[in-house]
Amino acid sequence: MNRLETRLPVVADNIAAALNVITPGTKVFALTGAGCSTASGLGDYRDKDGAWKRKQPITGQVFRHDTATRHRYWARSAVGWPAFSAATPNLAHTALAKLEHMGVVDHLVTQNVDGLHQAAGHQSVIDLHGVLASVSCVECNHTESRDAFQLRLIEHNSWLSGLSADFAPDGDADLETDASLQHKLQHMHIPACSLCKGLLKPDVVFFGENVPKQRVELAMERLREADVLLVAGSSLMVFSGFRFCRDAQQRGQPIVILNNGKTRADEIAQIKIMGDCGAQLNQLAARLQHG
Repeated sequence: MNRLETRLPVVADNIAAALNVITPGTKVFALTGAGCSTASGLGDYRDKDGAWKRKQPITGQVFRHDTATRHRYWARSAVGWPAFSAATPNLAHTALAKLEHMGVVDHLVTQNVDGLHQAAGHQSVIDLHGVLASVSCVECNHTESRDAFQLRLIEHNSWLSGLSADFAPDGDADLETDASLQHKLQHMHIPACSLCKGLLKPDVVFFGENVPKQRVELAMERLREADVLLVAGSSLMVFSGFRFCRDAQQRGQPIVILNNGKTRADEIAQIKIMGDCGAQLNQLAARLQHG
């Protein structure tokens, strides 16, 4: 299809507008965010205006160098991991997998770290920010599953099993710390790498860290092979996601946004559709399949 040279003055509350630029023969590059996973019971960081709902997440630098903060991170993660790992795909994930099977979604890049696109059967996925299902040593790169790490973490700190807290985004939990818990945190034992005894870190890009260059270049290459950029469930407030919209705009590539709130790219999108992400994607797949 021909790429649009100008922005179409279309803002709609239904999927009909997207069919102006996405047809059964269109090659779509999909970029997804937390809005695709909220229906699976996983939280997001921002409200409909793109503002933080809670404190900014831990930075990679603090995780590596601040022992006390790292202990609090792993305590919260120990509480949040069971529910996070038990999450299952929702309508947004299955609709995107269906669009891939139909040959419409050519490639998908996700900002999420939950692996739910793959669980829904999606094949071509780039996990831009990594996955929470594994941890790796910062010294020797040895990797183990997060489930295995969880067992070791609980084995060394059995008191973690008795904690409860409200779940937060990305397997975190809002853990209240009283004097008793603070004492336990100070003496907490964090399992080290089984090979070199180095520091283990989740296989995700922490806030303030850079996405690996090779991963970004691969994603950009896939974007430039597509006809349309489809953003689903992302506010795009983080540059690692917004960069794809900026690149698409510079090349005159149409941008279609499905998001139930404000995004950083609203002013440069050809089409912005509000509403539930899963319902809109499912409707898009149905309309393309049945004409």
